[in-house]
Amino acid sequence: MTKPCFLTAAFYKFVDLHDYADRKDALLKLCEQRNVKGLILLAREGINSTIAGSPDDVHAVLSYLRADPLLQDLQHKESWSDKAPFYRMKVRLKKEIVTMGVPDVSPALMAGTYVKPQDWNALISDPDVVLVDTRNDYEYEIGSFQGAINPNIKSFSELPQWVKDSALLQNKLSKKPKVAMFCTGGIRCEKSTAYMRSLGFEDVYHLEGGILKYLETIPPEQSTWQGECFVFDERVSVGHGLIPGQHHLCRACRQPLEDNAEQSPLFELGVSCPRCHGTTSETQKNSARERQRQWELAKARQMPHIGAKMPQA
Repeated sequence: MTKPCFLTAAFYKFVDLHDYADRKDALLKLCEQRNVKGLILLAREGINSTIAGSPDDVHAVLSYLRADPLLQDLQHKESWSDKAPFYRMKVRLKKEIVTMGVPDVSPALMAGTYVKPQDWNALISDPDVVLVDTRNDYEYEIGSFQGAINPNIKSFSELPQWVKDSALLQNKLSKKPKVAMFCTGGIRCEKSTAYMRSLGFEDVYHLEGGILKYLETIPPEQSTWQGECFVFDERVSVGHGLIPGQHHLCRACRQPLEDNAEQSPLFELGVSCPRCHGTTSETQKNSARERQRQWELAKARQMPHIGAKMPQA
């Protein structure tokens, strides 16, 4: 059995990058030279990224980043796939590397207590711990930890309001309950636990390395994870050992298809699914149909598609 040829590296770091805008061009140029695809977000508060390519090329980009004293301890998580997880390379400048919309929350200074994957089960088995999944509702839908609370949010920026409105948390606010939070790779947890501490919660914990590190580290027979973990690339979802899962993606809303969605009359490949059918106009659907047609033509011709650049003469 041949080893998958595409290496995916996910990484982030909260650090004061005062010159983050000046870093964009050189970083994009290097990734394009090394044929690395994916997305890198740069902001004053740090860097957040998932990139993929051949192992040598991905590690070349990581080495370039770690040559900077501010990023020399940058940690990353690796996974493998048989097909390219991304089709284009983007480096974007943002106000936040993960958008919460709450000023003066500094994960670099205020984040909660890190809990390693091997210690996570013991923590969340404590009946006094309130376990919160900080991800979006469609991520929770395909998998989460047993007993985790689903805030039912559409985006991470809705989490602060949920915290303020949560009867479970507010009723216990005077007792300062222990709160454990988790997310895909750890970045949302760092920001959410920093926010919780700013509200006066003292015993706040988060899963170091996120769900991905837990699934990579903890054997299935010892795991309290149920289902699969949604990832923001062409793998769609992963299971224990970070093996690509069984879920498919709606190309219109970029969310995982619900069970039996493909049998629904509202499903049209590349155009809509039951979740998003009512949110787009017929004009938008026609545009999606043309995009899907072009994608299928490119695939049949075995040509690059979806934003891939043609080689220079």
